[in-house]
Amino acid sequence: MEIIDSIVELRHYLDSKRAERMSIGLVPTMGALHEGHAELVKESVRSCDLTACSIFVNPTQFNNPDDLLKYPKQLEKDLELLTMVGCDVVFIPSVDEMYPDQEKTITINFGQLENLLEGAFRPGHFSGVGVVVSKLLNVVQPDLAFFGQKDLQQLAVIRKLVKDLNIQSKIVSVPTVREKSGLAMSSRNLRLSEREAVVAANLYRVIDSVKTKILAGEQVLSGLTSAKVELEKIEGIELEYLDIVNSDTMSKVEELSEALNISICLAAYVGGVRLIDNLYIKQEN
Repeated sequence: MEIIDSIVELRHYLDSKRAERMSIGLVPTMGALHEGHAELVKESVRSCDLTACSIFVNPTQFNNPDDLLKYPKQLEKDLELLTMVGCDVVFIPSVDEMYPDQEKTITINFGQLENLLEGAFRPGHFSGVGVVVSKLLNVVQPDLAFFGQKDLQQLAVIRKLVKDLNIQSKIVSVPTVREKSGLAMSSRNLRLSEREAVVAANLYRVIDSVKTKILAGEQVLSGLTSAKVELEKIEGIELEYLDIVNSDTMSKVEELSEALNISICLAAYVGGVRLIDNLYIKQEN
């Protein structure tokens, strides 16, 4: 597996592979890799001739400086995992390499999409995501780029980015990978104690129950209300939001007939660690 930290060197390497008519897959990450990331890489390996993975903790998408400082880092373990799952090249740039003029970094406005759910609680987050993903797609120019369903709103933002900027890379969504308890795998889970991880598993249990009830005929608002009450009663969980939304626009829905793609989304703090999760309730494709 090649390890590259320079944009110029990465472009030269990938251009040589494209000259051999190799298709390229990209898996962007911020490190602290787990089985969810491994599935993204495996999907790329299955779909493309060459798989590139990036490891870059992007400072522009953190609205909370303390959250950036606490973000887990385990580069040696990350490289071992990537080697095992068949990654061909890993790009590990410095902040200066990605943002040579940090005082004048551009921003991107995604409109209403960035003001709802995650955007409402993390101002500027999706602008930071959009800028770094634009940079990575421009540098790598992959045929396919793989992202996890767990970050559902990020997925919607990136799809809008690619569509509006006429980027040729195709965005591929990979289903959320979960612990045996149902807890969605996340790099942030490393910050949970054993007890907190048990408490956090209730997040999935509750939204899965809501999905089942709504598909069985319960009204959306009724299902949401009972779920919020249940979560707020669980010691150790501080609910930030719980909504049922159009999966493409993140706008709230009250009836399943309102959109082709509908999901239940939540964010909550457990032991000071902010966790997000979602489930498709209705999915056209």
